[in-house]
Amino acid sequence: MSEHIDPTALDRKINEHFPGAVVRKDLVKAVKGNAIVPSYVLEYLLGQYAASDDEATINEGIDKVRRILAEHYVHRNESELIKSKIREKGRFRIIDRVAVTLNEKDDVYQASFANLGIGGVIVEPHTVNANQKLLVGGVWCLCDIEYFHTDDSRVVPWILGRLQPIQMASFDYESYLTARSDFTTDEWIDLLIQSIGFNPEMFGRRAKLLQLTRLIPFVERNYNLVELGPKGTGKSHIYSEFSPHGMLISGGEVTVPKLFVNNANGKLGLVGYWDVVAFDEFAGKKKRTDKALVDIMKNYMANKSFSRGVETLGAEASMVFVGNTSHTVPYMLKHSDLFDELPESYHDSAYLDRLHFYIPGWEIDTIRGEMFSAGYGFVVDYIAEVLKSMRNLDYSDRYKQHFELGTDISTRDRDGIHKTFSGLMKLLYPHQQATSDEVEEILRFAIEGRKRVKDQILRIDTTMAAVKFGYQPIDGDWHAVTTLEEEEYPSHYHRHTDPGGGPVPNSSAASDDDSASDAAVSPAPVSSADVPSAPEAEALFEGHRDFAENQRGVSYETMLMPYLHGAAEIEIHDPYIRMNHQGRNLVELLAMIAAAKDPAEMVKVHLYTNLDDDPTYRDRQVEMLQSIIDVSLQHGIPLKVDKDPGGHDRWIRTDTGWRINLGRGLDIFQKAAGGWFDFGTSRQEFRQVRGFGVTYIREA
Repeated sequence: MSEHIDPTALDRKINEHFPGAVVRKDLVKAVKGNAIVPSYVLEYLLGQYAASDDEATINEGIDKVRRILAEHYVHRNESELIKSKIREKGRFRIIDRVAVTLNEKDDVYQASFANLGIGGVIVEPHTVNANQKLLVGGVWCLCDIEYFHTDDSRVVPWILGRLQPIQMASFDYESYLTARSDFTTDEWIDLLIQSIGFNPEMFGRRAKLLQLTRLIPFVERNYNLVELGPKGTGKSHIYSEFSPHGMLISGGEVTVPKLFVNNANGKLGLVGYWDVVAFDEFAGKKKRTDKALVDIMKNYMANKSFSRGVETLGAEASMVFVGNTSHTVPYMLKHSDLFDELPESYHDSAYLDRLHFYIPGWEIDTIRGEMFSAGYGFVVDYIAEVLKSMRNLDYSDRYKQHFELGTDISTRDRDGIHKTFSGLMKLLYPHQQATSDEVEEILRFAIEGRKRVKDQILRIDTTMAAVKFGYQPIDGDWHAVTTLEEEEYPSHYHRHTDPGGGPVPNSSAASDDDSASDAAVSPAPVSSADVPSAPEAEALFEGHRDFAENQRGVSYETMLMPYLHGAAEIEIHDPYIRMNHQGRNLVELLAMIAAAKDPAEMVKVHLYTNLDDDPTYRDRQVEMLQSIIDVSLQHGIPLKVDKDPGGHDRWIRTDTGWRINLGRGLDIFQKAAGGWFDFGTSRQEFRQVRGFGVTYIREA
């Protein structure tokens, strides 16, 4: 049974206009169980049996899909059982990922089944010709497998009967456009956000646009997109789960034959068959890369073509590069650039100049449970087919009746802006009924994304000319466009630009004896204007202090921060960071350290603690500590956690020469009885403390 959820007015409107093409998004989790299949496979099945807002129909459909998965989805650990069923019944239907290769020796196509674990199954050529993606990466399919054993050991006993890729056969595009006209822009955006699985109430307008930008590669040919940011923000989710037309591969698995062409046998790679090829875990300065691959990729991204021997081939696959950052935005802006995390071969102006848009991943929230939608959205396969059909259209000039771009914007910059604008127009206004204000909104957004790329290239390549990014209404005044990080960190963003607009050497550039990679991470000299002046060391108290039970007015701000101010490295020894409130204590101290430092600098913190003896509590503790590590890094505090070699002693040491012996460690506060409205929840000085002592020792 599904949980009963009253549909919203938008949900009822969605069901009214798109009957049979939408599904309640929380149902995917309800049916998935332990089946390791993409969301579009499950939604394909839900679209067949549970595309309704009638509770009885939904529950009946869920039961049907669960039975199908239970009976036909192949779990790897049950493959022998399924093989037995096929043998005993003679014919059995399965759901599995199927890949096909050409056996040149015998001149036959042969299929392998990922979970069932069988291979060498003969496939008819007409089946391969109708489903060529079987040859590249494989496709999820509904298959009828037959078993016929012979005495000839060379003959595979498995026979492929019917093969049906899990994709929609057709849809009515005109009905889609007609229905769009009955939705307001806000309603349509919320429908799209729900379609990718999120609750639109958890996102602001800009956050929604950033999420939808991830869809542009599916609707726009040869679109080159990069997204770098903290981990856990769902950067790769859309490319693995959203569409049967996208392929997600690890950045470390990219080769010329896999991506473009195998010159040994002439076999086309991924770009020849898929609409979107996304590279996961693309960041990593020290990653080894193939120079030949970089060169071919640059040519393809610029010219939409690549060579196969003497033959030049065209392709329309969009390229997406996603990766994690390890530094904060101001740190990257001060010490290097926002492409700092890319492998060295890709940290190249010629490659970067091919990128049409840079999604600022640091603006996107870490995915949390409450962000997922229980509302209605398009069945993934339906919207994937709609977007695929629109790749043939070009909406890039739809702004020209209202606005014009700056005259010094280069052709390549203009192309990037045009492709992003066209993609967003197709997503938001496929019926082409956008107002002047709506056109302006996405035009500004498209300009900003390309400006983010170009501004960072100017830091890398001093020969490139600076560009004034902006637009003006027809017969109107000029509107300059800035990036959000430019507004937030102007001193660091413009630190590399002279008054004439040209780049100047990085203030933290390495000397002749230093490597370029060291220069990118070495702290730069900080002027007195950059950070608040630290307290004089001589003025700080040395010795022991006691605090009484139930005392108030005590906080880390007054007790610890004067001694931690100005430190670049801090050790914290506390064997008891186990429970939630102890984790909260640690987070509050780290937040104070983050607030006190220059936003462009890092403060390394090394926590020594012990794991709980109880496995149940230990798992929760490890999860909590990992969460703290992740969020701390986003605020310029790289936190490392190791086992405390010292047993029960609790103390803090800084690289500025202070050691603080803590009687109770960080766990000095009594348990608070109040909730969010208790002052003690927000400010430590309103909490009562336990009795404890602190000793301050100047070691250097």
